[in-house]
Amino acid sequence: MSAVCGDGRVSAMDCGDKSSMRCPSGGGEGSLDRLLPSVSTSLSPRKRTTSQCKSEPPLLRTSKRTIYTAGRPPWYNEHGTQSKDAFVIGLCGGSASGKTTVARKIIEALDVPWVVLLSMDSFYKVLTAEQQLLAANNDYNFDHPDAFDFILLVHTLRKLKQGKSVKIPVYDFTTHGRQKVWKTVYGASVIIFEGIMSFADKELLKLLDMKIFVDTDSDIRLVRRLRRDITERGRDIDGVIKQYNKFVKPAFEQYIEPTMRLADIVVPRGGGNMVAIDLIVQHVHSQLEERKLRWDMAALASAHQAQPLPQTLSVLESTPQVRGMHTIIRNKETSRDEFIFYSKRLMRLLIERALSFLPSQVHIVQTPQGEDYEGRTFHGKRITGVSILRAGETMEPALRAVCKDVRIGKILIQTNQDTGEPELHYLRLPKDISEDHVILMDCTVSTGAAAMMAIRVLLDHDVPEDKILLVSLLMAEMGVHSVAYAFPQVKIITTAVDKKVNDLFHIIPGIGNFGDRYFGTDAPPDWSDDDMDEPSC
Repeated sequence: MSAVCGDGRVSAMDCGDKSSMRCPSGGGEGSLDRLLPSVSTSLSPRKRTTSQCKSEPPLLRTSKRTIYTAGRPPWYNEHGTQSKDAFVIGLCGGSASGKTTVARKIIEALDVPWVVLLSMDSFYKVLTAEQQLLAANNDYNFDHPDAFDFILLVHTLRKLKQGKSVKIPVYDFTTHGRQKVWKTVYGASVIIFEGIMSFADKELLKLLDMKIFVDTDSDIRLVRRLRRDITERGRDIDGVIKQYNKFVKPAFEQYIEPTMRLADIVVPRGGGNMVAIDLIVQHVHSQLEERKLRWDMAALASAHQAQPLPQTLSVLESTPQVRGMHTIIRNKETSRDEFIFYSKRLMRLLIERALSFLPSQVHIVQTPQGEDYEGRTFHGKRITGVSILRAGETMEPALRAVCKDVRIGKILIQTNQDTGEPELHYLRLPKDISEDHVILMDCTVSTGAAAMMAIRVLLDHDVPEDKILLVSLLMAEMGVHSVAYAFPQVKIITTAVDKKVNDLFHIIPGIGNFGDRYFGTDAPPDWSDDDMDEPSC
């Protein structure tokens, strides 16, 4: 049962007996006190927050929903950055105590769309050749604070908490080294950070908004470690026992168990203790509600009413030809063949218009008549097109038709039917996209949420803001203002701007669901330009 201790910590234990807890050893070189801050016995207010980060697997299916663990939340402020820090939960405990299981149970019970699980195991230091030999003979201490790269860990968790993308090293326990390819992880609303030394660094502790200690019997931990190291890491039983007796057990007693005093909640028996997990989940939900980590589209809709359109917007001249093509594609009676034909014509004009905003320089060539001609040529390294799936993909042929050998990237952003919030599900971008001018393509932009998220992803991949061009067949004024306000250096190019969105944030008069009309797919009557397969918020 649960009890509240005198120092304000909640202990979800069967009994209040903590006589088994050990104090840190003396002030030697390996002393815990050199790493940990002093702990006051008086009740002090704790600032709560949450955040999530996980590299494997990219999604987690629960009985209630699918939780995406490699995505990006849509909550940005006027500067295009995450408006609130993520809520970071620290999970500490001995080796094989069940920390990962507890983390997964918390993720499932939380039932929020964006959670990232960050494992401390990813941050083992790169071993020297001499240390590699020791590790191969089970003589290297992986359970000592010095085995972890705390500088990289703190830097990574701090950026992740701020909503920035990070690269996570992938550690190979068979070779005792980092793999060449690191994993990219994006910010989220909740970050669960787990590891044996989660509480063993002063700077790391400052980033944790909630601290949980998983307390599991030592015999159970040894059995689990034997099973894991033999089946998953290719160790032999003698080596595992040798390492446990020489390093794991002493390290737990000296460095890990004493940090239980820092925990806000102690969870005995690991993932099987649903009472403790329920307590944790209730607290996190209250913090998320208090922090209001939500996308407020109603506020966004009213933020820029009666404001002049931004100077970064360029609208294709409304010639009789352009107006006529809009008349055809907006008409609900237009056949699919005609809709596709005239949409493609508009797309070609739109892309040609967008290319005129790319930097150019004077280039003199000699004509066949032997005369010089002063022309222009693109002044940049490359042009890359990025489509917001699925409707933005229809603009790729127009871009390829006018840009020879252009590279194409893809971003999948869908609207959550329950919350109305955009969610990032997939991306594929060229590795060196940071050197390119990027044409970001989406057929319709209503609230601007999906476009803002896509731009933020490009910025996360080091694409300069002034090298991004957002092109769209149709935009609502609301979306134009939102994108321009958050990203004032992004050039916005469209063929038309409609003034209104309705209560469901559908563009009025609009064009309907562009993706369904183009691809000939049926959609429920409540779908619109912004819905699941037409992620054009």
